Amino acid sequence: MALGRLSDQQRSQAVQAMAAALEAAAGRIVAANQADLEAAAADGLPPALVARLKLDAAKLAGAIDGVRQVAQLPDPLGVRQLHRELDADLVLERVSVPLGVLGVIFEARPDAVMQIASLAIRSGNGALLKGGSEASGSCAAIHAALRRGLEASAVDPAALELLTSRQESLALLRLDGLVDLIIPRGSNALVRFIQDNTRIPVLGHADGICHLYVDRAADCAQALHLALDSKTQYPAACNAIETLLVHAEVAPAFLAAAVPAFAAAGVELRGDAAACALGVPTAAMPADWDTEYSDLILSVRVVESLEQALEHIARHGSRHTEAICTTDAAAADRFLAGVDSAGVYLNCSTRFADGFRYGFGAEVGISTQTLPPRGPVGLEGLVTYRYRLRGEGHVAADYASGQRRFTHRSLPL
Repeated sequence: MALGRLSDQQRSQAVQAMAAALEAAAGRIVAANQADLEAAAADGLPPALVARLKLDAAKLAGAIDGVRQVAQLPDPLGVRQLHRELDADLVLERVSVPLGVLGVIFEARPDAVMQIASLAIRSGNGALLKGGSEASGSCAAIHAALRRGLEASAVDPAALELLTSRQESLALLRLDGLVDLIIPRGSNALVRFIQDNTRIPVLGHADGICHLYVDRAADCAQALHLALDSKTQYPAACNAIETLLVHAEVAPAFLAAAVPAFAAAGVELRGDAAACALGVPTAAMPADWDTEYSDLILSVRVVESLEQALEHIARHGSRHTEAICTTDAAAADRFLAGVDSAGVYLNCSTRFADGFRYGFGAEVGISTQTLPPRGPVGLEGLVTYRYRLRGEGHVAADYASGQRRFTHRSLPL
């Protein structure tokens, strides 16, 4: 693909041009988004989707700053990961290369167009982008600006195409052999549908059921501060907590402060019997432990031990992001080692699970699969590698017969 053969400087300059074009079109983009928001309100779009759809001037400026950060990141292409002499004048290397073409389908996230487009161009990949109908005006305005930016660069604007209909998105899922990776960003139903209806590899997560565990050795004031941020800073985010686990020894004191604090923040608490006995106003149903609310609702369970907290997370978590609040180093180490999630945190908010906050500039999404890439996926998740072997007439028969022997000597990267 021609894009992957462009130099680091050419791709970086193209992303800078995209940022400049977005800045020049900021007024048009915000106006288009306002029209989308008004239409969404008339159609009764759920509050969580409305929050993701909103792209005001401040949020747009932050997204453009993220695009510029992507331009400044080290070149992910041409990185030699392995350099080995197999024999004299027979040298093997493994070098990073683009994936090829990305298919990206998302709901109510117009900022995803900017994030993914910048990461795609920087990593030498083309992208087919399909936003939800609720964000159609916003996506069109953003895509038009991105194309104008590419027209002023060495990158062919055709490297970024915007799909506009359901028929096109369904056709995209059937392009195995032409599209190399599908990236869904949206509801559980959207991700599941895509996973079930394509043979193209899919990068994403179907659920964002995150937990914060307040240990017996927690600083309760700090734990409450972290819990409020993890739930209320942006409740529609996939890295917001949906369940709060509290050790029985600190539950009376912690919940005495937490129940009114969450009520003041507009959060509906749903607890198990022990939590309700300590002031949580509403009883949780079995389904609550497996629900991604994406809203100001939080399940609370009192546990008898760290091991019970780990068991609950293993059973109900989605391997996204989990956190522990404790001053006990042994408990912290047990939690960090024992939770199988993309992100496992100590004494900090789960809201840090984000490509921008990790210093990736932006992210194409968050992967909860066990195989890499895992967690917030930036440039490194959009490249693969190729083995290159250089010889001087070497043939395998000479090694099979014993005439020659491998040296397998590591060379400097």
